[in-house]
Amino acid sequence: MSAFLKGSQPSRSNAFATGIKALAVASASILLLASCASTPAEDDEGDGPATSGRAADGVLTVGTILPQTGNLAFLGPPEFAGVDLAAAEISESDFEFEVEVIHRDSGDGDTDIATQSAGELIGLDADVVIGAASSGVSFTFIDQLVNAGVLQISPANTSPDFTDYEDDGWYWRTAPSDVLQGRVLGNLIVGDGNENVGIIYINDPYGIGLTDNATIAIENAGGTVTASVPYNTGDTQFTAIVDEVLASGADAVAVIAFAETASIIPELVNTQGFPSDKVYFVDGNLSNSYEFPEGTLDGAKGTLPGNFASDDFRERLLEIDPSLTDFSYSAESYDAVIVSALAAAQGGSDDPTTIRDNLQSVTEGGEKCESFADCLALVNDGEDIDYDGPSGPITFDENGDPTEAFIGIYQYGADNRYVPLNAEFGSLAE
Repeated sequence: MSAFLKGSQPSRSNAFATGIKALAVASASILLLASCASTPAEDDEGDGPATSGRAADGVLTVGTILPQTGNLAFLGPPEFAGVDLAAAEISESDFEFEVEVIHRDSGDGDTDIATQSAGELIGLDADVVIGAASSGVSFTFIDQLVNAGVLQISPANTSPDFTDYEDDGWYWRTAPSDVLQGRVLGNLIVGDGNENVGIIYINDPYGIGLTDNATIAIENAGGTVTASVPYNTGDTQFTAIVDEVLASGADAVAVIAFAETASIIPELVNTQGFPSDKVYFVDGNLSNSYEFPEGTLDGAKGTLPGNFASDDFRERLLEIDPSLTDFSYSAESYDAVIVSALAAAQGGSDDPTTIRDNLQSVTEGGEKCESFADCLALVNDGEDIDYDGPSGPITFDENGDPTEAFIGIYQYGADNRYVPLNAEFGSLAE
């Protein structure tokens, strides 16, 4: 969902240039295209999901609307690398279609960059758009893609509000709803022996949804939420908010935030003296790029949807972008592209409607497979497949949501860098 770009982290443009250079070596068929005007297609009439008017052209065109700028920019490099890695591996396989990748910026909730990017990608005949990272940002352009009949798969949207959104089957996500992350976060906090919990959260669909679900879990586990205090994107002063949370008697504080975490933590820990091992992060701000004094985050914990990235997967990502320091949502981005290509292969066409109509099928009920090449071989043999990727099991329901997922739990050391503790597996099908 989340966070920010610190001075010690290589710039998004440098990381992207490195990734594209590696990608060009791996596959000449992956292109970066210039923008042009968009013309949304009209929906078909009928009772079923709308059909895209875009015909197959022999090219699987993957657009991205992911953060290069704004309060989520830290998430950009691993997500772009995940997309580029998947595209390179697909292009090196026996996949019958060419693959083109068009990267665009999402900005954040304070800009209209994402809507402009969506219009450009529609005009460039994108079949599928990977993004956005932020739930709030996705809500700004989801209707553009639905009306144009372009498939959207977010690798990081976790707001529960997408589950029942009227998207005619065009919206999917490889990250689980925050019903699950909220459950794990709340149980983690109370399980650590904390009874009174304060929450500082960003006032957007992501922050509200995660706060609501964490509150339910905390209360169900016997704890009490003593204060839930929102802030708005772009806020820079947090003294009053921290004062309010601490005055409530909180013995643990969950910070559900993005870039503003860089201002919240110094006020909470360094100025007010709140113990760092009583602070809890989420996917929106779990980062190794903070420039805090040594020990500021020592003992703090955080949750992040998805299984731990394997050493092999990290090595493959680093071949695309050697500057990566975080890997958040890289696997979900990778899997979003892989399932799109498998759906096209199974349906025998690269048009958006065919991809959409085959997405659920390639993730459930068939023979298990874990690499694109293995899955493609089964599809070409006429076999039904059930793809599980580096992000974990991917079984879509009728709403385009994963029905089960891992939530990783991490802990910071004195060096302000986090390491994995364990991963909780949960189901959303209950």
